[in-house]
Amino acid sequence: MAQRDISSGTLLRNESLARYTSWRAGGAADSFYIPAGLDDLGSFLAGLDAQEPVQFIGLGSNLLVRDGGVRGTVVLMHGVLTALALENDVVFAEAGVTCAKLAKFTARQHKHGAEFMAGIPGTVGGALAMNAGCHGAETWDVVQQVLTIDRKGQLHTRSKAEFATAYRHVDMPVDNEWFVAAWFALESGEATEAELKIKQLLAKRLATQPLNLPNAGSVFRNPPGDHAARLIEASGLKGHSIGGAQVSEKHANFIVNTGEATAADIEHLIAHVRTTVKQQQHVDLQQEVRIIGEWA
Repeated sequence: MAQRDISSGTLLRNESLARYTSWRAGGAADSFYIPAGLDDLGSFLAGLDAQEPVQFIGLGSNLLVRDGGVRGTVVLMHGVLTALALENDVVFAEAGVTCAKLAKFTARQHKHGAEFMAGIPGTVGGALAMNAGCHGAETWDVVQQVLTIDRKGQLHTRSKAEFATAYRHVDMPVDNEWFVAAWFALESGEATEAELKIKQLLAKRLATQPLNLPNAGSVFRNPPGDHAARLIEASGLKGHSIGGAQVSEKHANFIVNTGEATAADIEHLIAHVRTTVKQQQHVDLQQEVRIIGEWA
């Protein structure tokens, strides 16, 4: 793993991504960049070859990196862009802020509407990119506007109306732009009420999800009027394993790494679950987890 400084940030070569993804599996990135801040990120992107593939990751909590690794450059956002503030009664958060931290901050600021984000195991950037949600609420329900960055390192402030959003899906109005921050419009209310709601949500998450083992959250989207976990369990797949990957016995829509799972084990198990549910329940589950990289 070679390392050299680029401006204020750090560029790593052939960096394993397993440590940056919640499944703790997968190959290496050809180049892995940790920016020192927003200005540094802009300078780095502006200096890249126009043909260089670029991927952004946050907590890597909704991501499977194949064992052959990722060609091009991967940019880490988690722990880098972490500004969080109340500006003119609107909450501003950069893309590297965790959703849980955002939820708790908004509660302390006597703001309601973002409590559900405490249950999203990712960053603001990832939540914006996939319209993450839980308990009937979604990220873009509370977005007012966003800040994006393009391949040339230029920043763009875009209104919510410029984006077409749906369940776990967001259409970008322009290719090769990434979220770096957002403003959230929330209702005012009592801090104690919001904090209690967050506490209850986190307790439910702990009781129902396999948080003791590496996982990437919900693997499949819930089909209209049903739940992916119910369909998977009804197909007899709870506990089913391929290599070190296993359908969680606690929550059937989670696949856990029992210790030595490869990315291929996980991807093959995802495919097996989808095929089995389609055969037995006649429902074609849609994958929620993003898969990047090359087969080994």
